[in-house]
Amino acid sequence: MLQKSIKKMLIFSFGGTGYCLIELMWRGRTHWSMYLAGGLCFYLIERLNRTILSGKTIWSKCAAGAMVITTIEFMVGCIVNLWLGLEVWDYTRLPLNLFGQVSLVYTTLWYALSAPLSVISKTVDKCFEIES
Repeated sequence: MLQKSIKKMLIFSFGGTGYCLIELMWRGRTHWSMYLAGGLCFYLIERLNRTILSGKTIWSKCAAGAMVITTIEFMVGCIVNLWLGLEVWDYTRLPLNLFGQVSLVYTTLWYALSAPLSVISKTVDKCFEIES
């Protein structure tokens, strides 16, 4: 039980930290909400890869990862940008955006990012070797 909780916390922390680091490298700044979004994204991706997508192709895992990240980004964007007005990001100038919160441009980047996340997810499972 404790090992499961530690695994979940590590997965969330890795995702949150990773997402913030990507933002810092990409645009030179980040926001605390990105830690929460990144943590939730990696947790969900890891869980999907271990269950529903187990044994599927890397391309399937990348597509699912891109959908998870885009969906979480949209939900967080609606809360922090549209509802709370924190103006963390604005994609209105990008093509194929939805309310300025997500863009197909970034979804393609999330697709590519999901490949290494799939490998990392598998490594985490091997380190813990437990069922959840």
